[in-house]
Amino acid sequence: MTIAEVGDIIEFKDGLRGIVEKVNENSVIVNLSIMENFEDLEIEEKTVVSHKKYTIVQNSK
Repeated sequence: MTIAEVGDIIEFKDGLRGIVEKVNENSVIVNLSIMENFEDLEIEEKTVVSHKKYTIVQNSK
């Protein structure tokens, strides 16, 4: 299992994407406001995602 780093873009839960803001031992904190349809979804700006439940779409490097 590859663990995301701060600045990486991840995808989880049927297509939601966000940028990693903080890496914890078992999860990451993700900012979802980078999605084009963020306003339409009416969801919180930040969420916590387990390392087991996401894939890295784009590395920060």
